[in-house]
Parts: sequence; C-alpha cells; structure tokens
Amino acid sequence: MNITFDNSTKAGSGLMTIVIEEADYQDDVRKQLNDYRRRVNMPGFRPGQAPLPLIKKQVGPQIKVDVINKLVGNKIYDYIKENNINMLGEPMPHLGEEPIDLDQPAPYTMKFDIAVAPEMDIKLTKKNKIAYYDIEVEDKMIDQQIDSYASRGGSYEKVDDYQDGDMLKGDIRELNADGSTKEGGIEVSDAIILPSYIKADDQKALFQGCKLGDILTINPKKAYPDSTVEISSLLKISKEEAENITSDFSYQITEISRYNKHAIDQELFNQVFGEGAVNSEKEFREKIAANLKEQMNENAQYRFLVDVREYVEKKLGKVEYDDELMKRIMLANNKEHDQEYVDKNYEASIKELTWHLAKNKLMEQCEIKLEDADVKAAAKDMARIQFAQYGMSNIPEEYLDNYAEEMLKKPEQVDQFVNQAADRKLMTALKDVVTLDTKTITFDELQKL
Repeated sequence: MNITFDNSTKAGSGLMTIVIEEADYQDDVRKQLNDYRRRVNMPGFRPGQAPLPLIKKQVGPQIKVDVINKLVGNKIYDYIKENNINMLGEPMPHLGEEPIDLDQPAPYTMKFDIAVAPEMDIKLTKKNKIAYYDIEVEDKMIDQQIDSYASRGGSYEKVDDYQDGDMLKGDIRELNADGSTKEGGIEVSDAIILPSYIKADDQKALFQGCKLGDILTINPKKAYPDSTVEISSLLKISKEEAENITSDFSYQITEISRYNKHAIDQELFNQVFGEGAVNSEKEFREKIAANLKEQMNENAQYRFLVDVREYVEKKLGKVEYDDELMKRIMLANNKEHDQEYVDKNYEASIKELTWHLAKNKLMEQCEIKLEDADVKAAAKDMARIQFAQYGMSNIPEEYLDNYAEEMLKKPEQVDQFVNQAADRKLMTALKDVVTLDTKTITFDELQKL
C-alpha cells in the first residue's frame, strides 16, 4: 500500500492518495472467507464443508468491501498519527472522484480531502498585559445575603389585623346583584388571598385596615383582570369557568398570617453555617463576606478567561481554513440539518473551533494535563453552587462527593465538567504567565462588562 499526502495546494487542507494492491488485503479476505465457511450451515453440505468457491461467490464481494474499508480507515489514522497531522473532523471523499469498482482487479486508488488545523503562534509571556478584576465585596451585598438567609429562615404568625404583605384565609361566597348570597352559587372555605398581589388598586384598597372576622365584598374579575389562572385557583373552578365569572363575592376573613423574617441570632447562624461555626453577628458578616469573595473570584476568573480569549483572537487575526471542506464536514456531522443551516452557523462554529484550538495550544504551553480528580472537582463545585442557591452552604464533603459522582454518570454532563476543569486550570496557570492589569471594581461594575 502506498500513501501520499499533499497539503501544498490549498491552505487548511490536503489531499491524501492511497493506492491499494491485492497483496494488501487478500490474506484478510481469505481468512474471513474461511471463518465464514466454518460457521455457515448451507443446505446440501455438512456444517463447515461448503465449497469455498460457492462461499466466495455468495459473500466474497461484501467481505472484500468490508476488509478494504477497514484497512483504509486504519491506514489513514496510522498515517495521520505517525506524521503528526492535526486533522479536523473526518476524512472526506475527494470531490469529483468516480466510485471505485471493486469488481475490477487491483490496484485501487482512493483519494480523500483532509482538513488540517491552522498553525498558531500564540505563546503568551509577561510581555502580554491582560485585565484582571478584583471584585470588592460591598456592605450592601452582605446585607442582602443576610436578608436572604433571614427570609428563608422565617416563619408565619397569626395576627388580628392586616398589614401589607400578610396572607389571608377566609370563606368566599358568590353574591347576587342585590348583594345577597346566591343560592347554589360558588362557595369556598379557607380561600387564600394575598392582597399585595392583587393587580387592581381599587380592589387591593378594600383590604387596608381590615381585621379578623371582617366581611368584605370583592370582585375577582376586577381584582385579576388578566388572569383566569388566579381566579380559578381562588374559587376552585376550571379556567374555562373562570373566564365567565363577573359577579361580586363576599369574603369573611377567618385567619391572618404574617411572615416574619428570622432574627439575626445564634439559631440563624447555626442554620446557615452549622452548629457553633459562627458565634456573633460580626463573625456572621465576616463568614458571609468570605463566601461572597469566593463566589466573586469565580466571576473574576470567568471574566479573565473572556479577556484572554479576546486578547488571543485579536493577536491571531484572520485564521485560514478550507471553508468549502469545513462546510462539507459540518454538514456530514449534522445529518439532521441542511446546507442552509450550515451556511447560517458556519462563522460562529469556526470562531468556537479557533478558540478551542488556541486554548489547546495555551494548555500545551502551560503543560496542563487534566486528571480525573480535576473533573470531579468541577462537578463538586457545580453541586456546591446548586446547593448554595437554596441557602444550603454547609453541605458535608461526603454528600458533595456522592452528588458529583451521580452527575458524572450522565454522559451529556461529563464534557461540560471536562471543559470547566480545563478552563479553571488554564486560568490559574495563565495568571502566572502574563502580566495582570489588576483593577478593583464592584460586582455591579463587573456585570456591566
């Protein structure tokens, strides 16, 4: 077998030519024919004793095709590996080539278009200055976090008079036009109303200053003019029925509940950070500040990688690809889509590919190697973030380990964690490679970036 590769005619691709002689495949074809003969049960012959010429006539052509296809595939990838060709996508049959007739005797000449990654000279040094943002944890952020913890840890108490934000329970009855209770009308016990969520100001005003036992006259259609969902929930009827509700209803208040935030005390400290981990409001604020700073650092790291990417893309300038071949590869990889989809998404796809290749170069420069432990750490951090969103900041490491293991069992999530682990190690390494133009900013200022 003779293989040649010519990448001198067009940037971003090359032509691979493979010449296959009979000697390259005949032994494997003969072996597979004999294997098939031993396994097949053919009428009129004892098992394994069918004549080889008959076997060859029946299955020989297909076996020959399979053997040659496998041989060519293996040889292409061996050649790519041995010659350090950075191939993009899969080899594509050369345009304009006639299909090979394997019924004819060898030799057979096959040609493939190979997309090749562009050369990139992007080594970063201390001469390269890139912005890095140190995010300041402001008192208002700490106050907001404390308020969030206090809200989550709060509780309801029964009261006698209504204040804005309270929750009401009562008995609601449909009325006639003259204000009397409608016989056979809608009646609901313990109907819940949150007056602060009523959209119509005149209906909301009916509840101001009301007390336990008061009877009010309300109109659900006026209170919730654009929501049959809220009307159906209040009156325990279908949304279709709610569309036709226009009458007034009496509402007798049987219960008023007021939500009180948790006091900033030791019980709250223990709920948030565990028994005895924090013992004063000062320590509470310090602990929250430290946690916020860690979260802000994640934001700063992400922004740093964005700035690195923009810096590298500008440094690289226009990167040459064989656009026609890359579009063929993209179409082959997206069989559920058509050429219009490829044309529409090609530029964005190439932009992501360029950054992927550049990032790999930077990881080589920094001698970064990903370990299983790095990927698991990324999964644990994701788990920790998810729990933190629900105010759970004191999760045992063993529980996080188990949660991460479960997430890593989902193939669709593994690539995400691999990328996160790679980004994290690259960001950490590059901070020591380039010169950081450090700027202290607030979180609000970072968001505007």
